[in-house]
Amino acid sequence: EVQLVESGGGLVQPGGSLRLSCAASGFTFSNYAMSWVRQAPGKGREWVSSINVGGGITSYLDSVKGRFTISRDNAKNTLYMQMYDLKPEDTAEYYCARTVIFGRKEYDYWGQGTQVTVSS
Repeated sequence: EVQLVESGGGLVQPGGSLRLSCAASGFTFSNYAMSWVRQAPGKGREWVSSINVGGGITSYLDSVKGRFTISRDNAKNTLYMQMYDLKPEDTAEYYCARTVIFGRKEYDYWGQGTQVTVSS
């Protein structure tokens, strides 16, 4: 059974940092691209970032470029998102998603999400 379990969310002040993790199981993690997608209150899901199978190619939503860094540890079956200089508009539920093909916003499995709240 494919499982994706996010952690690391929380309440942080503007300008603060968080590191999200996504523990994967039930499939060969190193064979799949992965993504982070977020959903702000009252809005639809928004793609944030993706990483290819080896971790050497990444892509980002323009508004998070230079502030967020996606990475993966295939030995630990874990996806990460390091977030710096957080802004109130980053407030959302963050989901990791197994990505069908890197570069295409198509996902076949989702985690349950972790809440990130940026507020003073």
